[in-house]
Order: sequence, then C-alpha cells, then structure tokens
Amino acid sequence: MDSNLLIVYLSVLLAILGSTSWFIVRQIFKTRKLEMSLERLENKLTIEKGTAQEYYELGSIYVDKKLYSQAIVLFQKALKAKDLEGEENQAVIYNALGFAHFGQEQYDIAIRQYKEALKLQPEYVTSLNNLGHAYERKKLTAQALEMYEQALACDPDNATAKQRVESLRKRLVIYN
Repeated sequence: MDSNLLIVYLSVLLAILGSTSWFIVRQIFKTRKLEMSLERLENKLTIEKGTAQEYYELGSIYVDKKLYSQAIVLFQKALKAKDLEGEENQAVIYNALGFAHFGQEQYDIAIRQYKEALKLQPEYVTSLNNLGHAYERKKLTAQALEMYEQALACDPDNATAKQRVESLRKRLVIYN
C-alpha cells in the first residue's frame, strides 16, 4: 500500500514538474522570438525607412514592453507610411496608438485615437471596448456603458463588454 502511494505521489510530482518545465521552455522560446524580432526591426528601421507593417510590428513590441512613448512615435510613422492601405489597417493603427496613450494615462488623447479608429471602422469591437475603458478611467460611466453596449451589438459574445455592461449598470443604479 505504501509503495502504491509513493508511486502515485511521484507520478503527480513528475507531472507537475513536466508541465511547469514545458511552460517555462515555451515562454523562453516566445521571449527569444520576440527579442529577435525586436533586434531585426530596430536594425532595419535605423538604416532605412520601413513599411507601415514594420513600424506597427515594432510599435506593438514596444507596447508589450511598456515603452509607450517609443511606440507612439512608431505608430505615427506607420500612419504616415506611403504603403499603408485600407481603412481597416488604419483603424488598427489608430487603436494601437490609443492604447499606447492609454498606457501613459493620457486618456483624452487615447479617446481621440479610438474615435479615429471607429470613424474608419464603426464596428471595430476592440476599439469600442478600449474606448469604453478609457471613458471608465475618466469616470464617464454613461459614455462607457454606451460603448460597451455598442460592442455587444456588434459582437453579442464579447465577454469583456458583457462583464463591463453588467458592472456599469449596477453602478448607475446605485448612483441614481
């Protein structure tokens, strides 16, 4: 009986160690890939002008690293790039620009950028969610609720919008 318990204990321990090792190795490869992309893009863009896609990719990496001011510069370059085509691509960059400003707690500028994205693509759910979040940070509960409701109208399965609508409705009932 004791040997069976010991075998079960060791098996569970090995399973935990194996899965933990797998997650660590996976994270190392992800980080390495990200760092290689960062280095490649930084080297290329210091030597020559890049494409809108390259500026956007490097800006996104900077956002992940919470280097918001550098990301903002790159997103602005992406918007000015000659090869940028399509309102959908512009909307994505405006949304990312808003996110970078939000990260610096520049909520008014972030709101302006999210609205630019929505002018180009009115049913852009990510921008609607982000705009709602920015309104929440500015304590503009009614506007935030409206944005999340619009997001739900575009995507009824949007978990973020569902949760925020429920929370904001409760908050509005309490305040009224």
